[in-house]
Amino acid sequence: MNTNFSDKIFYHIYALGLGNCPRKNDFSCPAGNFFERLTQDLERIQSLGFNAILIGPIFESSAHGYDTVDYYHVDRRLGNNESFKAFSEACHSKGIALVLDAVFNHTGRNFFAFRDIQQNGKNSQYTKWYTNLHFDRQSSFGDCFDYDGWAGCKDLVKLNVDNLSVQEHLFGAVKFWYDEFKIDGLRLDAADVLSPSFLDALGSFCRNLNPNFWLMGEVVHGNYCDWAREGRIDSVTNYQIYKALWSSLNDQNLFELSYNLDREFSETEGLYKNLLLYNFVDNHDVNRVGSSVKNPEKHLALLYTLLFSIPGIPSVYYGSEYGIRGERGAYDDYDLRPCLPPFTESIPQKLAPCFDASGLLNTIKKLCTIRKENSALQTGTYRKEFIQNRQFAFWRESSDEKILVLVNSDFESACVKISNCPQGFYEDLLEGKTFHANDLKGLVIPPTSLMMLRRK
Repeated sequence: MNTNFSDKIFYHIYALGLGNCPRKNDFSCPAGNFFERLTQDLERIQSLGFNAILIGPIFESSAHGYDTVDYYHVDRRLGNNESFKAFSEACHSKGIALVLDAVFNHTGRNFFAFRDIQQNGKNSQYTKWYTNLHFDRQSSFGDCFDYDGWAGCKDLVKLNVDNLSVQEHLFGAVKFWYDEFKIDGLRLDAADVLSPSFLDALGSFCRNLNPNFWLMGEVVHGNYCDWAREGRIDSVTNYQIYKALWSSLNDQNLFELSYNLDREFSETEGLYKNLLLYNFVDNHDVNRVGSSVKNPEKHLALLYTLLFSIPGIPSVYYGSEYGIRGERGAYDDYDLRPCLPPFTESIPQKLAPCFDASGLLNTIKKLCTIRKENSALQTGTYRKEFIQNRQFAFWRESSDEKILVLVNSDFESACVKISNCPQGFYEDLLEGKTFHANDLKGLVIPPTSLMMLRRK
């Protein structure tokens, strides 16, 4: 297992939204000051306990960032290469790793290679850069040729990533961002539709740059081992656990979470027991967890405590530390990607939490500290101890540490009996209380709460 990023706790930023950038790039506006403002927020981000930032996409694009125009320049709506370099230096001076969102599966229609094909048709030197070009019919945009778009979206033109010239251009960009800005890794957008041969070549290229360079792929469905494997990439987005975390609380059915944790991480049959998957409860593509959870006042803090207790690398999406709401629109995702403090005076009313979320920040801060200080939570094994609808217990164990996690999702206190517990004393990492192993034979857990008991 690659444990290079095992100690990382991510703060995920969708830059164009947080920066309140224009929705369309006019390619003539002066450079924005997003990175200068974000640098001023690093103190807050660090004080909460985050030691890694996933940010993007930041390459020059036409609209939402995933329609790349130039892989070698920062989107002018955010700033320029110089301001990003200063931001990167500020992150690293604080010990914060920096990972960029890399969109290699497709480009925007304003990308130079696509524009050349529009101008020169079959005679363009870039006709092999894209997949399934057909010059016997027009595209829906009226081009003299048709082409593949990502998931049918014709403004996202599917690259032929196995073409050596395409790889040379993309890998050259990776080297540029590593050499010039010292980035620590990449999140590969739409990794589940990137070819295995491309991912192998990218993995080899990046590890030649730096053996510790981290590659994480966006994968929604499938066997994660097809992507996260030796010689390919290190981690993928754990959508299976994402759904189980919040829906098991909504349905008061912790069997769902237990089943999925067993499937992924059990010592005997876990498919991904040797992987460090990227765990999250919301992101820029799905509803804010403050909207997904039916009872955020009771369950949101518990949900984050679970996120930090299970195997994998935890991530918090910007603004969700405030408990904000946000749901996908019928035609856009703008409410998932808003401008928030400190870049505006207050949270928009429609996104404001429907309860007093002031304690959530302190909970997340405490969880960051606990995770950094305990190897069992970073790389330890997972073993289920006890399960029923609203109560759940499992072990996280490393060579020098044992932590028993006890969960009660019910709105009333519940007694959990742990009959097979090593003798000794156990410290509750969240509350500081100490218990003897005999106490765990009938331990009362407060409503909608979790206990992390580390054997002393």
